[in-house]
Amino acid sequence: MWIDTHAHLDDERLIGQVEEIISEFIEAGGKGIINPSYDKDSMEASVDLAKRFDLVYATVGMHPHDAKDADESFFDRMKELLEEEKVIGVGEIGLDYHYDHSPRDVQQEIFERQMDLAAQKSLPVAIHSREAHQDTYDILKKYEGRVIGIMHSYSGSWEMAKNYLDLGYYLSFSGPITFKNSRKLPEVAKNAPLDRILVETDSPYLTPVPFRGKTNRPLYVQYVAQKVAEVRDMPVSSLMEAVRENVKVLFPTMTLLD
Repeated sequence: MWIDTHAHLDDERLIGQVEEIISEFIEAGGKGIINPSYDKDSMEASVDLAKRFDLVYATVGMHPHDAKDADESFFDRMKELLEEEKVIGVGEIGLDYHYDHSPRDVQQEIFERQMDLAAQKSLPVAIHSREAHQDTYDILKKYEGRVIGIMHSYSGSWEMAKNYLDLGYYLSFSGPITFKNSRKLPEVAKNAPLDRILVETDSPYLTPVPFRGKTNRPLYVQYVAQKVAEVRDMPVSSLMEAVRENVKVLFPTMTLLD
């Protein structure tokens, strides 16, 4: 049972192939895909995809790259979409200090406003954090006990991971754990509690080995899962059973996982 907890099916590289992508995913045993959004248009597309395909669910939010564009009309529409039946969380939100496409103070402000909405709606969050782990942690700490969620495509150290785990967050692994030069991630995957592990593709980005360099797609989540299972010295079927249970805890309305 494959579950991709983070895939951008509305990305321009995939949108024209969605039917094919979902068909191959189902044929291989795929049961669920969570499609996070990253700006106002992406929110609409994510919700539309969730309405079209039974196994697709959406989260809505503004990526830190686009935080500078989060005006009041964005938040008004975000609040409306949070009421949709197949919107199961807030995301992809967070901080990105690698590119700084939006000023850091703006990123932090928009991050906190979206965390406020997640707290109000009792919804989990999908967190993007790149070269900003301390500031990300400091903001998440403010919501301890009120909001939990996923550290999407986790890229930090085991020491930092323990801090997120202490806040109740889940760690999601993606393609980079399969890369030959990956050193930190195998350590994190080996040591993280099994009941806090998730897998994802972040399609069309971060394609795992053996398809690195090509466009990623949800089907390839199996290679991420196989690597995590290998690091933990356990059958991949047992890992995916744990992932399924973890997703059900975080997203109880994903009924296809029952």
